[in-house]
Amino acid sequence: MKIKEFLIDEECSMLEAMELLDKVAKKVLFITKQDQLIAAITDGDIRRWILKKGNLDAKVKDVANYSPIYIFEKDKLSAREYMKKHSVEALPIVDENRHILSILFWDNEEISNRKKLDVPIVIMAGGLGTRLYPYTKILPKPLIPIGEIPIVEHIINRFNREGSNDFYLIINHKKNMIKAYFNEINKSYKITYIDEEKPLGTGGGLSLLKGKIKSTFILSNCDILIKEDYEKMYSYHKIEKNLITMICSLKKIKIPYGVVEIGENGEIESMTEKPELSFFTNTGMYIVESKIIEEMSENRAIDFPDIIEQYKNAGEKIGVYPISANAWMDMGQLDEMEEMSRRLEQNE
Repeated sequence: MKIKEFLIDEECSMLEAMELLDKVAKKVLFITKQDQLIAAITDGDIRRWILKKGNLDAKVKDVANYSPIYIFEKDKLSAREYMKKHSVEALPIVDENRHILSILFWDNEEISNRKKLDVPIVIMAGGLGTRLYPYTKILPKPLIPIGEIPIVEHIINRFNREGSNDFYLIINHKKNMIKAYFNEINKSYKITYIDEEKPLGTGGGLSLLKGKIKSTFILSNCDILIKEDYEKMYSYHKIEKNLITMICSLKKIKIPYGVVEIGENGEIESMTEKPELSFFTNTGMYIVESKIIEEMSENRAIDFPDIIEQYKNAGEKIGVYPISANAWMDMGQLDEMEEMSRRLEQNE
């Protein structure tokens, strides 16, 4: 379905609105003027009008709510909580001019005007996951469950919802368990397994993709989730003509102590009580040009940040796409894994 199917003119009759509500089967329609959201009308609004007024001759503008509930795109991460607060089953997500970008429904379906992101996705899924021991004594890290499904499936599902269908899993540790899991589930996407014969780090395994990927691709660690508009990230990368774009998250750390700066003579130079540090950190997701794959040495163990450093020193354009702290979920350690599980449950 498309957003335009949920739009109705305020001069339409109530009967036309009822017919359209039956057609979309989502209990709500929206009214726009010059592409700007101005009102909403629900089946409940119509029912209350009929019971109160007793006539069917009204126009949409007589019945509609001209103080519609909506949320700005920058606040999208709190959409589910916002829907609960206002008891709505459909929530328009708008830009700063109140143009409808998408409509989020209570069942997690989202209808959007955005372009789909149809690019290859490479997931580094071969690590030992030593920081998650003892879980990884039994399971490979990509199959550790967060809620009811493994972390790597969460990652794939999120990309798949954005339009990506072509996935490459670089695997090593307990790789047969990963293959067996995905061979058993129903899926609407393609997975190509890239077997590492020896550990090649978070970047070296890309050399095994020579001849397989010849376009811009997204590279992701297997223990993170990014809740962002992937197509917007990709468009930024292409507009800036970056070789690599690193997705970086804002982090704030409050030091729980007073910090003392000491001068050269041993005297106190300054004191700051419980300062807060703000900085951007690497999330483990990158948008990458295929040139990287073709130029890699084969079977050389190297981490991807070291690859970035090499190209940066060679004068290539390396960019950063900043996201908020709440848009990044990491399960690299046990306490972080529990936090990711809690946050995903809240968004169900």
